[in-house]
Amino acid sequence: DVKDERISILSSSLEEKIKEVNELKVKLINLRRNSELLETEIKRKEELVERLEKNLAEANDKLKEACKENIRLREEVSAKDEQIRKLTEDVIRLSSELESIKSSVTWRAVMKWHSFVERIAPLGTRRRRWYDLGIKGLRVLVNEGFKGLRKSYSTYQASKKIESQSSEVVQIPTLEDWKGNEIVFPTLPQNPEVSIVIPVYNNSNLTYNCLRSILLHTNGLYEVVLVDDNSQEKEAQELLKKIKNVRIIRNKENMGFVESCNIGAKASRGKYILFLNNDTLVTENWLTPLLDLIKREDVGAVGAKLVYPDGKLQEAGGIIWKDASGWNYGRYDDPGKPEHNFVREVDYCSGAALMVKREIWEKIGGFDKRFKPAYYEDTDLCFSIRKMGYKVLYQPKSVIIHFEGATSGRDTSSGIKRFQEINRRKFYEKWKDVLLKEHYDPNPSNLFLARSRRKGKNILVIDHHVPTFDKDSGSYRMYNILKILSELGHNVTFIGDNLAKMEPYTNVLQQMGVEVIYGSYVKSIEDYLKDYGRFFDVVILSRAPIAEKHITAVCKYCNNAKIIFDTVDLHFLREMRRAEIEKNNAIRRRAEMLKELELRLARIADLTLVVSPHEKELLIKEDPTLKIEILSNIHEVKPPVNSFDSRRDIMFLGGFAHPPNIDAVQWFVKEIFPIVKQQLPEVRFFIVGSNPPKEVTSLKSEDIIVTGYVKDLKPYFESCRVFVAPLRYGAGVKGKIGEAMAHGLPVVTTSIGAEGMGLVDGENALIADNPKEFAEKVIRLYKDNELWEKISKKSIEHIQHNFSYDIAKNKLCELIESLTGGEVHGKEI
Repeated sequence: DVKDERISILSSSLEEKIKEVNELKVKLINLRRNSELLETEIKRKEELVERLEKNLAEANDKLKEACKENIRLREEVSAKDEQIRKLTEDVIRLSSELESIKSSVTWRAVMKWHSFVERIAPLGTRRRRWYDLGIKGLRVLVNEGFKGLRKSYSTYQASKKIESQSSEVVQIPTLEDWKGNEIVFPTLPQNPEVSIVIPVYNNSNLTYNCLRSILLHTNGLYEVVLVDDNSQEKEAQELLKKIKNVRIIRNKENMGFVESCNIGAKASRGKYILFLNNDTLVTENWLTPLLDLIKREDVGAVGAKLVYPDGKLQEAGGIIWKDASGWNYGRYDDPGKPEHNFVREVDYCSGAALMVKREIWEKIGGFDKRFKPAYYEDTDLCFSIRKMGYKVLYQPKSVIIHFEGATSGRDTSSGIKRFQEINRRKFYEKWKDVLLKEHYDPNPSNLFLARSRRKGKNILVIDHHVPTFDKDSGSYRMYNILKILSELGHNVTFIGDNLAKMEPYTNVLQQMGVEVIYGSYVKSIEDYLKDYGRFFDVVILSRAPIAEKHITAVCKYCNNAKIIFDTVDLHFLREMRRAEIEKNNAIRRRAEMLKELELRLARIADLTLVVSPHEKELLIKEDPTLKIEILSNIHEVKPPVNSFDSRRDIMFLGGFAHPPNIDAVQWFVKEIFPIVKQQLPEVRFFIVGSNPPKEVTSLKSEDIIVTGYVKDLKPYFESCRVFVAPLRYGAGVKGKIGEAMAHGLPVVTTSIGAEGMGLVDGENALIADNPKEFAEKVIRLYKDNELWEKISKKSIEHIQHNFSYDIAKNKLCELIESLTGGEVHGKEI
């Protein structure tokens, strides 16, 4: 028993020991875990200490640098203080000198002279203009001599040829009474291009005059479809019997305007259907402009400019407000104003004169019968056309005189006219979603924005004058820029600094959808900016002198706009090179002033455009903070038709209001052409370009032909074998060279001429800078068929890859999107 008891005690003791051992094992595990954690923490702390020591070292280094910078700044402040002290002394000295000058006899005489001039030739008078012109001429004479004065006067004479703008006058014909005579139209064509559908109800005299005007002023393949809506007047019934070669449909009962138009359209055969009210008179050349627009693939309908019988404007396209009420844009205004004379995408055009593509008309199903008997059917049709993805355009060149209210009256509370309000409510219910989403509140302050359906940016472009695109390279580039911006869907407004309506150039811009501001309709560009500047998203200022003149007003009034300064070419670079050629210090000083001006404008602008990488490098070198982009010349490739063997002679192209071109032809004729003639005695040199001065016309001889302005250059590009551009100074990219290359006409030029174009001598052009080498390359190119073919082919490839229309279009699209993508900030000058 004692033994068992002892064993029991030992067993209990053993269990306790085992338990203690297990507890110790657990503690050991915990200790090891804690040890690992401590080691990790120690390591982290060591790393932290290491980082802190490193940061401390860096902070000490920065502190040392800051101390050095502080010392430098103190020294700079001290230097500035010294400059201020010296400037203060200069101000005191100059003030003293100024007081001496003011008290001098000369100063008093000058002041009396200015007072005398102001008295006998006040600002704005003809005398003052002649006085200012004389002073300007005297300055040119002193700085540039008689040669410079002749050039300046030549430029002045050219500018005086700019056509002045006067108010548009619409000739209103006198209405004639129908006296029972027949109205005989040309024989109906088998396949008419246009069907003119005219619904009539009574009012025989209006119908007679309408038909008479069509007969007088309409050419081409057309048919007239007359839908008589059950006229009751005896004279109206008699008139129908006297109309020959017109498709006449008689309704058995009065069905209203909507049904009559649908019936007439169904009976017509033309590719295009033109709805025309019988209370209208068409004017000369009214139909062709409508056809020009309707033939575009993206256009579904085109409307005319409607004018009252007293000559005032009735409608230049229509606006529909958010509540479905309408606004006749320009009503009672002068039809000659710029805002009424450019092609515009609109909400609708009046059914009084509206042309529609037949295929679209038939897909829509004609005028919606819910708008019977009349009103809002034309607006509804235009909205339906636009819903299909087509445009509705206003054509200002088609002028229609409309005796509004002559058939339906003007009282909206009675008769057919009462349906104007009834149908407005129907229209609102049908198009409510579109109206609320896309249209403006009915407020005259929204007219500028509501007048156009284009969804792009509102872009204002200011240049020296409307681009004369067939006369100089800069104008051709600007013309293409305007065309591209319009094609990209932007609302483009152009203002020439001279405010002249230069034709045919203004009309060309207007027909491609660009608004051109001109004439006596605006007092000044600043006044225009006061009224409309707030609406523009982008303003492009072209050429340094023009930008300098208007940038203050642009910054002041176009406070929502981004500003682009388009250099066209760097004027200071061109003038600096000219100064070197002519050894003229006055021109060199002017070049330095131009450099300061162009840099200042570039700093104010949000973006500056140059035409070559070389010019971009020059500006960035002067100020690395500038935002510079390259938008070079733009050319349309026209591969050559004539071969090497069928060509003769040499040509130069350039506008001679540009001094480098005068120098180029003089140098070529004097130094290069005689060498060429030794090897090519039969060759002739054609000098082509506008405004040749006496220095150029005096070069004429049997084998040197000075053509002056040439409208169509293609015959010269196709008949001449070699194009020369012997430019000794200039800047930018030379349009003459690009245009010759675009036609596949091989070019011989100088390093200045080739600058910025990426040309390689012997690959896509020939380049030489001294007369002998230049002449040798002209002779070689003129004689070597294989070389000519190679250069011709490579020229076209180079233009396609670097200066084509599509490349410029993509570039402009990117620039406008990137520039207007962010917040617009105010400008400071």
